[in-house]
Amino acid sequence: MSDNDHDYLRTEGGNFRLTADVTALMLKGAGYAALFCLVIGLAYAVLIGISNLLPEDSKFAPDPTPMSMQIDATEITVLA
Repeated sequence: MSDNDHDYLRTEGGNFRLTADVTALMLKGAGYAALFCLVIGLAYAVLIGISNLLPEDSKFAPDPTPMSMQIDATEITVLA
């Protein structure tokens, strides 16, 4: 019997190290992506929690400054 009879994971070949490194890097990237998604979800949950603390009237009230971003040309004066 040879020594390779008990090599169930096939670690003797030259490709094993490359495959292990690539797999580890993919799992590391997947972990970073999962962490990013969890942070986004947590931020979303915090915003929902804050909105639930507001009174109901503030959620349906009209915008206090709906025209604040629109400036008429007649209102602009140039001081020389």
